[in-house]
Amino acid sequence: MAHQYGTTPIGPGEYRDNKADLVRPKEAATLIIVRAGAEPTVLMGKRAASHRFMPNKFVFPGGRLDLIDQRLQVPGDLCPPVMRRLRKATRKCVTDRKLRGLALAAIRETFEETGLVVGRPATERVKTQHAVWQRYLAQGVEPPLEHMDFIARAVTPTYHTRRFDTRFFLVHDQFIHNDPEHITDASGELNELHWLTLNAARQLDLPAVTRWAIDIVEQRIQLEPAEQLKQSAPFVTFTHGQAVSIEL
Repeated sequence: MAHQYGTTPIGPGEYRDNKADLVRPKEAATLIIVRAGAEPTVLMGKRAASHRFMPNKFVFPGGRLDLIDQRLQVPGDLCPPVMRRLRKATRKCVTDRKLRGLALAAIRETFEETGLVVGRPATERVKTQHAVWQRYLAQGVEPPLEHMDFIARAVTPTYHTRRFDTRFFLVHDQFIHNDPEHITDASGELNELHWLTLNAARQLDLPAVTRWAIDIVEQRIQLEPAEQLKQSAPFVTFTHGQAVSIEL
């Protein structure tokens, strides 16, 4: 599949001057939640106009990896095929704890940005002093790590002033713990939250990488969930300003 990540203009001040130092990408995670139906839908929202990165663009919920996501001790783990894909093309200093933390970051950011609780009934008590994780765990749930798929990874092009190394996770709607219609822009980072068919989502003002991810989702959900977890994941990065795509 041809990748066009980064070809869409983003916003003022988003592009790096040629004389400026290259910006190192920050670790980040996105969660794509698929609701079953005659036409499957995904949850998307519009980034606030005040954002310096991708303002007014429609995206999936997600955000940067926090230290708490790596330290939080919750039951369960990502399934072996998913973890093997995550380990590929990573630096030696990137531990399994950090990779697992990226999946947890996707859950936390989704809860923080939309109020949606993605989880399964809790099997044990988890302790944390982190306010957002406390509110999430108070719902009587724990992250459904074994059922989270890792479907893609993309690094923001080098000519941007803000860069992210983003892992895209996918989970199905049986793990939505609260009412999926009662979504709210809880943090103010995402507005106009909607469940959208894939074709309807394509009609919105999307970053190129989000449009790319929608195509991957469309292909992925043709398979049974257990088979989805075993599939490869495309990874797009940039070397000397040129996009390089590999399969993980």
